Amino acid sequence: MGASLQSRRGRSGRRAPMAEINVTPLVDVMLVLLIIFMVTAPLLAAGVPVDLPQNRAAPLDQQVKPIQLSIDKGGAIFLDDAPVAQAALPAKLAAIAAKPAPPEGRRIYLRADRSLDYGRVMKVMGELNRAGLNHVALVSVGQDSP
Repeated sequence: MGASLQSRRGRSGRRAPMAEINVTPLVDVMLVLLIIFMVTAPLLAAGVPVDLPQNRAAPLDQQVKPIQLSIDKGGAIFLDDAPVAQAALPAKLAAIAAKPAPPEGRRIYLRADRSLDYGRVMKVMGELNRAGLNHVALVSVGQDSP
C-alpha cells in the first residue's frame, strides 16, 4: 500500500500541478454578457421617442449610416439625437451639405410623429431641399401583411 502512494506523489512527496482549466465560470460570464447586450441593443436604436406611421414597404438596404432628422410630438427637431432650434436648422443643414458626400450619396432619414401637422413636416422638408439635401427617406414602422 505504501508503494502505491509513493508512486503517485513522485520522489519529492508533492502533488503535480493540475493542468486542467475550469471553463464553467467563463461560460457563465459570457452568457450573462450576451443577455445584457441582447437586452440593451434595441434600446440604443432610437434616441428620440417618435410615434411612426405604419406601411407595407420592405426595409431599405443600408451600407453607410444615414443622418437622422427627427420631429417629436411637440414639434421639437433633433439632428442625430441632438436638439436643434428651428432658426438654427438651415445653418446646420448647410454645414452637412458642404461636407463631401459618400460615393452612393448622402441619405437623410426623416422621422416625424404621426400626430404632427403636415405643414410642420413640409417646412422641414423645404429646409432640406433648400440646403441641397434631396435624398430624403421618410421613416415608418412596417406592418404585417394580412
